[in-house]
Amino acid sequence: MAKKPKKKGVHYVDNKKFLQAMKDWKEECLEAEEMGEEKPRISNYIGECFLKIANGLSFRPNFINYTYKQEMISDGIENCLQYIHNFNPEKSNNPFAYFTQIIYYAFIRRIQREKKQTHVKHRLIEKVDYRAFVTMEGDENSYSVSGFDPTIMLPDEAVYKPKKKVKVDKPSGLENFMEEKSEDSDNN
Repeated sequence: MAKKPKKKGVHYVDNKKFLQAMKDWKEECLEAEEMGEEKPRISNYIGECFLKIANGLSFRPNFINYTYKQEMISDGIENCLQYIHNFNPEKSNNPFAYFTQIIYYAFIRRIQREKKQTHVKHRLIEKVDYRAFVTMEGDENSYSVSGFDPTIMLPDEAVYKPKKKVKVDKPSGLENFMEEKSEDSDNN
């Protein structure tokens, strides 16, 4: 019985082709720099790779359910374009991994900004009297909100920053056992 040929996994970005495109673009940049011209635009293929990486990463379980997923993708592509000149094909032959990391951290930054904005929005709603939302203009019992309270912008706690772990100097069970053992030997 003949063996079936193994199917290659479906990758949305061909890393070898992407690396070659990056090398070609870097060479064009060096030539333009020598001639005193502006840096050339990236090729459509490189732009497509950025878009494919960002879209692929947005479907990971830790990013999939955000309502601002398109903003995350846009931030990721923008950061790739911003830091494309830092990729050095002589040091690394994996542009896919390099730009995936850039997009990943762009996603994290967008999530932090959105959490901060959501917190501010909730604080604003919490501080405003509910009657401002339920009364109508011209109503004799109408309540108007005047002025701006700058304390609304200050969070009570850092909800959008990771909490610091408190280290407790608590002896483990073995240390307790050793202390009891040494006390017993001192008493004898």
